[in-house]
Amino acid sequence: MDIKGKVHEIGATTQVTDSLKKRELIVEYVENPQYPEYLKFETMQDKCALLDNIKVGDDVEVFFNLRGRPWTDKTGKKSYFNSMQLWRINVINGAGASTTPEYAPPADISSAADDDDLPF
Repeated sequence: MDIKGKVHEIGATTQVTDSLKKRELIVEYVENPQYPEYLKFETMQDKCALLDNIKVGDDVEVFFNLRGRPWTDKTGKKSYFNSMQLWRINVINGAGASTTPEYAPPADISSAADDDDLPF
């Protein structure tokens, strides 16, 4: 699955256990501008590094897997929870990106040498 949105928050990498690390990303998803949604994605293990070059305010396309699991507490009550595990992210427009393309300054042709041998 994938969605496009704006990065709202980027969490720090946390070491959950000796062998498991996790990082969270909050994306503002605006399907209806009157009611924006804030979606929490998680990365695990080596995928945590995918968020290293992402900045708050970046427009991104997030690719993720939707996961759902049951959980039974000590009293025997069963609950269900969902998670969205990010596996790829593309920056569409960076927060600091300029909308005007940068060009090289114009060359100063008035200081050209008079001794060139071009026929025109």
